[in-house]
Amino acid sequence: MTTRSYRDSAALFARGQRVIPGGVNSPVRACRSVGVDPVFVAQGDGPHITDVDGNRYVDLIGSWGPLIMGHCQAEILDAIAETMSSGTTFGAPTEIEVRFAETICEAIPSIEKVRAVSSGTEATMSALRLARGFTGRAKIIKMDGGYHGHTDCLLVAAGSGAATLGIPGSAGVPEGAARDTIVVPYNDVAAVEAALAAAGDGPDGVAAVIVEPVAGNMGLVPPAEGYLQGLRDATARHGALLIFDEVITGFRVGYGGAQGHFGVTPDLTCVGKIVGGGLPAAAFGGRADIMDKLSPLGPVYQAGTLSGNPLAMAAGLKALEILHRPGTYERLEELGARLGAGLVAAARDAGLPHCLNRVGSVMTLFFCDGPVTDYASAKAADTARFATFFQAMRERGVFLPPSQYEAMFVSLAHDEAIIDEVIAAARESLAVAAA
Repeated sequence: MTTRSYRDSAALFARGQRVIPGGVNSPVRACRSVGVDPVFVAQGDGPHITDVDGNRYVDLIGSWGPLIMGHCQAEILDAIAETMSSGTTFGAPTEIEVRFAETICEAIPSIEKVRAVSSGTEATMSALRLARGFTGRAKIIKMDGGYHGHTDCLLVAAGSGAATLGIPGSAGVPEGAARDTIVVPYNDVAAVEAALAAAGDGPDGVAAVIVEPVAGNMGLVPPAEGYLQGLRDATARHGALLIFDEVITGFRVGYGGAQGHFGVTPDLTCVGKIVGGGLPAAAFGGRADIMDKLSPLGPVYQAGTLSGNPLAMAAGLKALEILHRPGTYERLEELGARLGAGLVAAARDAGLPHCLNRVGSVMTLFFCDGPVTDYASAKAADTARFATFFQAMRERGVFLPPSQYEAMFVSLAHDEAIIDEVIAAARESLAVAAA
């Protein structure tokens, strides 16, 4: 194994820290939890990225999910270039926004109307405001360890007990913003039912339950059998809306999202990442009677200068067109299964405690015996061992998410040879982690 140099990345990181808080524009990129400084990416092609020092990696981050076709997919680049020749933004309606909305509504049957925004945080924030405006209630329920963007009412942590009022999860989040957020464990329908019952079904009741149908920010944690349907039944009984945050799972686990995959219908859905084809775009939508409460039709205000940006719409539409082609998700499942099985075998042969959670082309290898079913069990994982594994994989040319509590993403640009290359690197790296 050749020792890699990160000299130019180190120089850029030093420059960045002088003008950007922490030197990065999103915290996990600083790689603090894995004990190294970040590398700075110069370019991407297919399943690979290359850093500014010329080091090449197999990319298993994929920009945290959007790049389901890999880097620099030719059809998407062509769509962006063609659209760009007519302009980049107008602040006025365009035909491509309508086509984008039609495509989302056709792909996800629970979405009768949809509005485009520029980020997943915007989508979840707007969906919750809409839910509160529609129901006339203030309280919401989220899952412990679930991440839905950095909106104040969602950036909260659990107190003590099975279902607790949230406490601020960040400096700058006022107690008042967290007070109406109830936090319960993921995969625990009984806790949700108890929280709904305690709040009551009147004006002081719960407006919405928001959940990642497959949790992706405590590491990947699939829903237990019956969990999503249990949420659907409980919210319906108590007059609360069910919001699926499919910013990660939308068009990743299936063309109809996790709700199509698991056969459960929410009232509102948030999508992002893949729907922008690698450019900043997201959307939220659902039943028409709920969506029609949005301004200019209704009293719930939401707006955005770059919402429905033509370049993002073009990239997203082309990505969805490609994903809708026959065999796409079968191929992603094959590749995901191959990588998952290889990682499990390598961890077992290294004699390491391990638990691999996978849904399709998304997975997390936890360094604990498992099972990992919620945030509490995810926190049992050995993060120090993960840091050693991460560093060893990076030295061997594999770009992993720099946190035990994130997920790996396989793309259509990966193939069997690339997957086997990753597994071989993992075998060596897991031996290092076991030493």
